[in-house]
Amino acid sequence: MSSERRKPYPFDKIEPKWQAIWEERQPFHAPNPGEKGFDPAKPKFYVLDMFPYPSGAGLHVGHPEGYTATDIVARYKRTRGFSVLHPMGWDAFGLPAEQYAVKSGQHPAVTTRENVAKFKRQLKRIGFSYDWQREINTTDPKYYKWTQWIFLQIYNSWFNPETKRAEPISTYRGTDPDSVRLAYVAEVPVNWCPELGTVLANEEVVDGKSEVGGFPVVRRPMRQWMLRITAYAERLIDELDELDWPEGIKLLQRNWIGRSEGAEIDFPVVGIDDPGGHSGYKLRVFTTRPDTLYGGTFLVLAPEHSLVDRIVTEEQWPAVREYRERTARKSELERADLSKEKTGVFTGAYAINPATNQKIPIWIADYVLLGYGTGAIGGVPAHDDRDLEFAKKFGLPVVIVVQPTTDVPAIGFTGEGIAVNSPIINGLTSAEAKKKITAWLEEHGLGKRAINYKLRDWLFSRQRYWGEPFPIVWEDGKHRALDEKELPVVPPALDDYKPTGTGEPPLAKAKEWIRYSVNALRETNTMPQWAGSCWYYLRFCDPRNDERFVGEGAERYWMGGPKPGGVDLYVGGTEHAVLHLLYARFWHKLLFDMGCVSKPEPFQRLVNQGIILGEDNQKMSKSRGNIVNPDDVIDQYGADAFRCYEMFMGPLEQMKPWSMRGVEGVARFLARVWRLLMTENQAGAWELSGKVKNVEPDKGQQKMLHATIKKVTQDIESFSFNTAISQMMIFVNAFTNVDSIPVSAMRTFLILLNPFAPHIASDLWERLNAKFSDARGDITEQSWPTYDERLLVEDEVEIVIQINGRLRDRIKMPVDSPREDVERAARASPKVKSVVGDALAPYLKVIVVPNKLANVVIPKTEDEENKK
Repeated sequence: MSSERRKPYPFDKIEPKWQAIWEERQPFHAPNPGEKGFDPAKPKFYVLDMFPYPSGAGLHVGHPEGYTATDIVARYKRTRGFSVLHPMGWDAFGLPAEQYAVKSGQHPAVTTRENVAKFKRQLKRIGFSYDWQREINTTDPKYYKWTQWIFLQIYNSWFNPETKRAEPISTYRGTDPDSVRLAYVAEVPVNWCPELGTVLANEEVVDGKSEVGGFPVVRRPMRQWMLRITAYAERLIDELDELDWPEGIKLLQRNWIGRSEGAEIDFPVVGIDDPGGHSGYKLRVFTTRPDTLYGGTFLVLAPEHSLVDRIVTEEQWPAVREYRERTARKSELERADLSKEKTGVFTGAYAINPATNQKIPIWIADYVLLGYGTGAIGGVPAHDDRDLEFAKKFGLPVVIVVQPTTDVPAIGFTGEGIAVNSPIINGLTSAEAKKKITAWLEEHGLGKRAINYKLRDWLFSRQRYWGEPFPIVWEDGKHRALDEKELPVVPPALDDYKPTGTGEPPLAKAKEWIRYSVNALRETNTMPQWAGSCWYYLRFCDPRNDERFVGEGAERYWMGGPKPGGVDLYVGGTEHAVLHLLYARFWHKLLFDMGCVSKPEPFQRLVNQGIILGEDNQKMSKSRGNIVNPDDVIDQYGADAFRCYEMFMGPLEQMKPWSMRGVEGVARFLARVWRLLMTENQAGAWELSGKVKNVEPDKGQQKMLHATIKKVTQDIESFSFNTAISQMMIFVNAFTNVDSIPVSAMRTFLILLNPFAPHIASDLWERLNAKFSDARGDITEQSWPTYDERLLVEDEVEIVIQINGRLRDRIKMPVDSPREDVERAARASPKVKSVVGDALAPYLKVIVVPNKLANVVIPKTEDEENKK
């Protein structure tokens, strides 16, 4: 009893109680079509969180922000008559568990199970209404069996440029199907970390070191599995338009894909034969400004370009080799940094500018990336800032070929103007010049129109143990797919998980597992962590299906609807704005092309929550010591206060700092809600207040109730959760000191509060039902209340009563009352009569401003006149 009194209300009792009830009753389970309890008349609503990687540190208060928002929406939609799919699972493959395995020898699966258990306990303690029967884990063989199956669909398909769709590889009529597969093998330069023994994505490299561990990273060519995402570049851009995503996220995706229109131009390399032995090897360069071709005074290749080894002269070889070694220690992000000083080395070779027929030098420089375009650029220093900086540093010629139409210097001018010093196109505008020079190039076999994308094919291999093995074997130097019946391919147990040190993946240590047959060996690379998260939203629709990655009926129902995207609401951080969303869209479009799913897009509406900072206004991190554990907050204030504060901090999308004083303030609000309906008896036990009665709300209470229904409804729909809570605070204040509290108004209020604070709302609902005979089941079974606009119309106004301009009284009158009625009411005011007397009041002049004020005019005394 004493510990209960120390708390503003007994959240430590009611919250575990209701979590146990939800666990037992499973009120948030959403049955699939054909299952018991499924109601085909209900519309569906699929609300999804970006599922977390279960780290050993557990949750901090920033993680549940988006989860709380989706839970509010899920609970709200259920009361609006929707069948709501609101699942949770674990993106559990990843480098941290493998790193721990390297250090401790403990299998990553053990670490992952422990971490998942911790995360799940924390999430359940917050009271989220997830359908836990649909829980998935990407490391479960029953799950990654289908990840491997989807890879086989990619491997066994090609992109038909005529239909612009993926098709089975069996429909390809060429002689080399491996050259067009959407999953293929290539020797590509990668970020290799010897210490971690794996390839890292660009985002995992910071200042030339691994993000995990801070180990040196180098660029080196390796055999890798690639996914031909570039085939979908056009659709990935064009089909963004119909999605309800923030424009900023759409722009990030468009910029990442990087569509550019221009021309591919062939530059003959002096003294070099083509790979077939024919004379006149031509280096193809993509440019968006073919109208500047006459100003091209040099070419620059990516240091890794295959042509470099063939063209470099003996004199330049030492410098080229040393420069390549330095470049290999840089990430692509570092190389693409526009602010860094330009570096480069002359190869000693030359090419011919096809427009001027002049020899121009060929250089290598790290700012040219092999994966973009052709890995070669034409230097036009007069009209490109980067090329101008490079030309100035190395003393290369600068030729003006575009004249600005305004009074700005021509050198360094990068806009469109008039072509000059360009015989074929002199005098034309840049737009006209582009068309004419491109047509001339095509006519003479020197180039062609082209669309280029900055997007590169997806490097899909990792040299790790803890990932999905590829369902591929190698035989006689060629790869082939395993039969679907052989899935899942499960990684073998190893004695240790340390890198091999040779560049081979850890799976190469499992000699018996590798040997698939006498002549065939298993693929030893594993898939990246992205793989499992590319399609998990589909598995949530039908997580126990052993026959198909998702049942057709379940997929059509949960991913259905009139819009192109299937998931109705997807909430997560902006850190996934590009890669995860892009990869998931790519996989989904391929599955759509192959007839495996019914919709062309995975996510219809996307909302990004902002970052929650520490109380020091810094990003939460162990090193800063500013991480706040939700368990600590819940211990002190309860899960409902934690949930409400996460939403009360400010607009969901904004960045905001955590404040324990803020949590305390929201906890006080919930305590007022509790004490509005409950009272403590002499024994210290809580019981329903005697003020709560089965009476009708008065006119003012009706108005407040319906204003709150309207405000909370609109705010949930618009994700303005903070102002919804503010309105509920106003409601509680309005009912706090009344003599009688109508039970009907309180029931409606609790339904409004329930999505935000489900534990306290459920408990108070139960207590109301125990006393009042018109009980109507559990709060989770209720319908969302509606508001009556007629009750919100202002039918009274406050009239200010003045005497000679000085405030004396305030009275309520009907809106648009006749002037005569206002005059009579002003004269009848007791406060007016106390000044002028009963006898004089009826005869005084009254000036009326309709719906605002009435000014009673009385003659001034002689003393008052003298004072003037």
